[in-house]
Amino acid sequence: MSSAASAAPAIPYLALGDSYTIGEGAAHADRWPVQLARLARAQGLPLAEPDIIARTGWTTAELQQAIEASGNHRTDYGLVSLLIGVNNQYRGQSLELYRIEFRQLLATAINFAGGSVHHVVVLSIPDWGQTPFAHDRDQSQISREIDQFNAAAQAECQRAGVAYVAITDLTRAAAGDAHQFTSDGLHYTGQQMQQWAARALPVVQALLK
Repeated sequence: MSSAASAAPAIPYLALGDSYTIGEGAAHADRWPVQLARLARAQGLPLAEPDIIARTGWTTAELQQAIEASGNHRTDYGLVSLLIGVNNQYRGQSLELYRIEFRQLLATAINFAGGSVHHVVVLSIPDWGQTPFAHDRDQSQISREIDQFNAAAQAECQRAGVAYVAITDLTRAAAGDAHQFTSDGLHYTGQQMQQWAARALPVVQALLK
């Protein structure tokens, strides 16, 4: 039997989010979901190249609308990742609205995974307050609000039994390192997003073992 024939079938992967999921300003290969799949395969976990539903600027509501408009009705994804909320905070939307809409997105993600909460992973929202773009803004307030939004997302994940991976500290540690930001000073290079993927990898491995 050939190695190709004996290889485990690829695990379908869907990544949901906003600019951080599509890696605004970075190469396709540098997107964190793409890096996650690559790292997983290097460790023997046959995670497929991700399908991605994400766009720069999307809020929770806009992501949900885009999912519904996508025509993607699959329920066989072996992994679904979700990273969403920065634009809710950026636009000044309420924490309670975020919580409600995030809960709906979690349910949507779980449905894509065939109803299995163990095939869904959520990443925390990066702190854009610590980016060069935010140098003339109230960075402390942005950080406080990001923490509040992340706390709401984490609580919803705990309620639903969904894995939650905190990567906000990594984005804060990037402050002052120009190599970790794209040319707009707001989004992240593959160097930073690789850290997100590396932190998510053992969680994903445990979920899919």
